Amino acid sequence: MATLVKSHTKTVETSVVKNVSKKSDSYVAIYLKQLQTNPLRTKMLTSGTLHGLQELLASVIAKDRPKHGSYMTPRIPKMAFYGSVISAPLGHVLVTLLQKAFAGRTSTKSKILQIIVSNLLVSPIQNVVYLSCMAVIAGARTFHQIRATVQTGFLPVMKVSWCTSPIALMFAQRFLPPHIWVPFFNLVSFVIGTYVNAITKKKRLAAIKRKKGGSSSNYGELKKEEKDYYLKRDYKD
Repeated sequence: MATLVKSHTKTVETSVVKNVSKKSDSYVAIYLKQLQTNPLRTKMLTSGTLHGLQELLASVIAKDRPKHGSYMTPRIPKMAFYGSVISAPLGHVLVTLLQKAFAGRTSTKSKILQIIVSNLLVSPIQNVVYLSCMAVIAGARTFHQIRATVQTGFLPVMKVSWCTSPIALMFAQRFLPPHIWVPFFNLVSFVIGTYVNAITKKKRLAAIKRKKGGSSSNYGELKKEEKDYYLKRDYKD
């Protein structure tokens, strides 16, 4: 009797696993189909979701929230908006142009050249737009403030891109069809961005607490300090 029960339990578990696996496969198939039939819309939804989730996870990891408040800050929908309306269309256009420029060229030399072009043209454009948007989200309202943020953050961001972009692009060249490249790059950016964002938030909170003598009870003052931290107001022309 016990053997029969165990056998039945194992059969049920196997059936459940198979059903879950089939559903997962069907979801992936639906997503991949949408990437081919509605590429821009699918990329916009993917990028918006990942950018919003990235900001939420980074805040949770860094414990960056107002006292007795929620991690669901106004910055999350702003990041989601940036990801869907700005980052995704820009990435879609730039990567499509990059793919068209090297269409049918499969030699090692062409692949290396594609990586070089990506790092010298595509990445700088994307990073300048990213830093400009992050400055606006942080509170920048003048060209001077936006330029200060871009000039301060451009080289550090490019160093990260130069380390990660060639590896991601080589992987995409070797294993992925062209229509999956942008979501794949978004996923890589999500993982790295969450880590960098969390570290940045921790450093910012530590700097603010040191400046305030260890006190962080006045959230209004903290938000002003946060704005100053991100905008680098000590920048001089």
